[in-house]
Amino acid sequence: MARTQKNKATSGHLGLLKARLAKLRRELIEPKGGGGGSGEGFDVAKTGDARIGFVDKWCILSACVLCPFQLLDLPGIIEGAKDGKGRGKQVIAVARTCSLIYIVLDVLKPLQHKKLIEHELEGFGIRLNKQPPSIGFRKKEKGGVNLQTLVTQSELDLDLVKTILGEYKIHNADIVLREDSTAEDLIDVVEGNRVYIPCIYVLNKIDQISIEELDIIYKVPHCVPISAHHKWNFDDLLEKMWEYLALVRIYTKPKGQLPDYTAPVVLQQKKLTVEDFCNKLHRSIIKEFKYGLVWGSSVKHQPQKVGKDHVLADEDVVQIVKK
Repeated sequence: MARTQKNKATSGHLGLLKARLAKLRRELIEPKGGGGGSGEGFDVAKTGDARIGFVDKWCILSACVLCPFQLLDLPGIIEGAKDGKGRGKQVIAVARTCSLIYIVLDVLKPLQHKKLIEHELEGFGIRLNKQPPSIGFRKKEKGGVNLQTLVTQSELDLDLVKTILGEYKIHNADIVLREDSTAEDLIDVVEGNRVYIPCIYVLNKIDQISIEELDIIYKVPHCVPISAHHKWNFDDLLEKMWEYLALVRIYTKPKGQLPDYTAPVVLQQKKLTVEDFCNKLHRSIIKEFKYGLVWGSSVKHQPQKVGKDHVLADEDVVQIVKK
C-alpha cells in the first residue's frame, strides 16, 4: 500500500486493502473457534482509581507516582508484538485496559523506538491521544447505503464508503460524516473494537543533551523530558499525568485538624460536586450532610460554606459538616 500512488482512481483499491488488513488483524487478536485457550495469557485484577501502563523502564518512574493508582509494567514491546511475537498479544491486551500509557524513550534516539511501539499498539486497536471518529454508523435491513456529509470530505465519498462496507458484507447502512474523515476512521467505527487511550512520551536522559535541544523537545506534543538518574522534572510529569487522566485531587479536613494532603480523594472531572465527593468517601455520608466548608480555587472566600451541588476544583480542601 505504501508504494501505491494516492489519487481518485486508486482510493477504492486502497480502501478495500485497508479494510481487509483490519479484518485480518482482528482475526489475529480474536481467533475464531472455541476452547479455553492455551493458558498463556495473563491479566491483573483492576484496582485503584486508574490503571497506568509503563512501556519500558517503568521502575524509574513508578517511585514518583505516589497516588492511588494501579501501576502495570508492560514488558518491552518489540517488533511483531501485535502478531504474538514475544508474548506481545498478551502484553498489548493488558495495555488496552489502561487509563493512561507511559512510553519511556531514550532522548538520544527516540523516534525509531516511538514509531515501532506506536505501530504495534495501533495494530492491536489502540489509538493513542486520539478521539473516536465523529462518524454516525447505523446498520439497517434495507434501503442501501445512505451517506450524509456535514463537512467537505477530502477522501471519503459514497463509492469508497460502499467499497469498505462491502468488505464487511454490509449493504444497508446510514453513515453520517461530521468531520473530514479517512478510510481508517470509517474502518475503526465499523470494527467497533478500538480503544482510545491518552499517552505520555517520557524522554529520559535529558542530562545528556543541550539546553537548546531541551527547548525543542518541550515543544513536542504529549512529551515530558526527564532525567531519571537526577530525578529532574518529575513534578512536571506528575502534573501531566493528572491532566491526561482527567482526574482531580480533593483533600479532606477533619474538624479542628489540618488537611490531609497525603491521601487525596480522587474524582473524575465529570463528577466534581460535593455530593460526588461524599459518595466517594461513603454512600451514607450524603444522608447526614448539612453543608460543606471549602478552601481552594472553586470558592471566593476561604473557607466558604457550600451545598451538595457545589462544583469542586483540583486540590480543593473540603470539610463536611453533618446534621
